Amino acid sequence: MKIYSTMSREKEDLKSLFKDKIKLFVCGPTVYDNAHIGHGRTYISFDTIKRYLEFKGYSVFYLQNITDIDDKIINRAKERDVDSKLLAKKFEKRFIEDMAELNVKSVNYFARATDHIDEIIDQIQRLIDKGFAYVTETGVYFEVAKKGDFGKLANRNIDELETHRINVDSSKKSPNDFALWKNREAPEYAGEPVWPSPWGAGRPGWHIEDTAITEKYFGPQYDIHGGGLDLIFPHHDAEIAQMEAVSGKEPLVQYWMHTGFLNVNGEKMSKSLGNFITIRDLLEKYSGETFRLFVLATHYRSPIDFSEVSLHQAEKNVARIKNFVEVIDEKIAPKLTGDYAYLADLSDSEVREELLKFDYNETDYATLKEYTTDFFESMDDDFSTPKAIAAVFSFIKQFNKDDEDLAIEDLLAIKHWFADISQILGIDFLAKEESASGNDEELLNIIADVRSKLRAEKQYDLSDEIRDKLVELGIEVSD
Repeated sequence: MKIYSTMSREKEDLKSLFKDKIKLFVCGPTVYDNAHIGHGRTYISFDTIKRYLEFKGYSVFYLQNITDIDDKIINRAKERDVDSKLLAKKFEKRFIEDMAELNVKSVNYFARATDHIDEIIDQIQRLIDKGFAYVTETGVYFEVAKKGDFGKLANRNIDELETHRINVDSSKKSPNDFALWKNREAPEYAGEPVWPSPWGAGRPGWHIEDTAITEKYFGPQYDIHGGGLDLIFPHHDAEIAQMEAVSGKEPLVQYWMHTGFLNVNGEKMSKSLGNFITIRDLLEKYSGETFRLFVLATHYRSPIDFSEVSLHQAEKNVARIKNFVEVIDEKIAPKLTGDYAYLADLSDSEVREELLKFDYNETDYATLKEYTTDFFESMDDDFSTPKAIAAVFSFIKQFNKDDEDLAIEDLLAIKHWFADISQILGIDFLAKEESASGNDEELLNIIADVRSKLRAEKQYDLSDEIRDKLVELGIEVSD
C-alpha cells in the first residue's frame, strides 16, 4: 500500500512506526463560523482514509484539534458583542453536527486548544531552555534562524523567506519569527481571554497548539499528519520546526498528506464573490451521501470544482448504485430456499453479518473478481477513490451485459462487496431507496412497455439509448 507524502513529493510504502497501529492527526477547524464545503472536502477525505486503513487491518487513532482561541474568534465575538468562549462553543457544536450529517464519524478524539494550555506553556518553556525561542515584551517567539531547515515541507529556503506582514513587531529578531505566546496585558486587549504564564498573561500562538496536543497524545513522532493544501506554509512548517527542535527527533511524522483546493464554478470560494457555501447551506438541497460521493469522485490531492451539475450527477450516481443493489436483492429473493432460507428471516444488520461468509475473493464469477481487484488496487494506490468508484460502475455495466443466472453464493458475494464498499466510502448503498410515487411507477411501466415493443421490432439501438438514459438517471434496467 502506497501513500503520497508531501515531504518527499512521491508515493511511499506505508510503514507504521507502531506495527499494526497508526497514529493520525488532522488539523481541525477554527470555530468562529459555520463550517464550509472546503472543510467538508478535507474531513470526508480523511474519514475515508481512516476507514480504509481500518479495513486493511490497522488500528487507527484519529486525533483532531479544535482551535477555540484565535484572533478570528475574538474579532467575531467583538463584532457580535458576545463572549468569545460561548461563540467558540456554539460553532464547535455546529461543526460536530455538520460532520455527523456527512457521516464523518471516525475521529477518536477532538482536542480543544484551551484544554491544553499547560502542555502549551510547558513546550514553549522547553523551546526557550533549548535556545530556539526568546522572550520580548510582546510575547515569546520561535527564532526561525536557529532551525536551518525551516520551510523544508514547503520546499522554501530559509535565506529566501520574505515577510508579507503589514505590521511587523519591532521587538522580534526577525520578521519571520513566529509567535508561540502572545502577551495580552496592554489596555487595548482588555476583555480578551487570557491565561497566566511565566511571560505574562496572554494566550498561545496558532502553531504551538497543534504540537503541544500531538506530543501529549502521540509523543514526539507519529505516522500521518493531514490537512488542507493551504496549511503547508507556514503552519505545518512551523509545527515541524517546533517539535523537532524541542524533541531533537526527526522526522516529526512519517507521511504528510494534503487535500487539494475546492473551487466553486471555477473560482476560489469567498464571501466577497458571493460563492461561499456552508455545509448547512449544502444540506438544504443535497444529502450528505451525495456530497460524499461528489468529493470522493476526485482524488483527495487534486483540486475539485463544486457545481450544481456535478452535485446532480453525484446524486444520480448514488441512486444508481443503490438501485443496482436492489436488483441483486431481487435476484437473491427467489433463491432463499434450502440452506439459505434462514436469511429471509434476518434483520438487515444480521444479514450484513452473514454476508461475511460469502467471500468475493473466492467467487467463480470472473467479472466480480476482476473489478474487486481493480477497486482495492486503486485504494491501495494512495487512496485513489475516483478509480475505485469507476471500478464499481464498470462492474455494474458488465454485470448487466453478462446477464448470467448466478448462483446464490455469487449474488451474496456481490452484496458482501457492496457492503464493504459502503463501509469504506461511508455511503450506505445497501440502504433502501425511497419507493417511487404511483405516477413515477406508472411512467416507468410505460417506458418499459415501449422498450419491449422496440426490442420486438428489433430496434435495438433506440431501445438501448432509452436504457442508457434511464441508467444516467439512476434507474437500473436489465434486459
